[in-house]
Amino acid sequence: MSWQGYVDTNLLGTRKVVQAAICGLDGSVWASSPDFRPNPTEVKALVSGIKSVDSISPLAATGIRVNGVKYMFLRVVENRSAYGKLGNSGICVVVTTQAVLIGTYNDDIQPGECTVAVENLADYLIGVGY
Repeated sequence: MSWQGYVDTNLLGTRKVVQAAICGLDGSVWASSPDFRPNPTEVKALVSGIKSVDSISPLAATGIRVNGVKYMFLRVVENRSAYGKLGNSGICVVVTTQAVLIGTYNDDIQPGECTVAVENLADYLIGVGY
């Protein structure tokens, strides 16, 4: 399956993610939903914030910025995932061995539903070496 296929089928196709992107650790966008294109600086900041060895992620001070939108930082989990909120919408970011998966949700979707969709794809990609 192409990277765009993963975005269209495994993320947007679940109807639990409204915008999505798969990027390289270097910030390059491999695939994304229409009008959702994280820039390399944003993606690198996410990777750095998630993989930080500090007890408090740098994302706590800066927030999570993706596609020009700033989300309030909620937490980093196990040096793998970061979560943010903006009103009734939010974002889930997961770093795999070679990729960064980003999914957003709106007020019609429960945060946990978006998290499950993004985390499940991340688990699959890790399992196949990405």
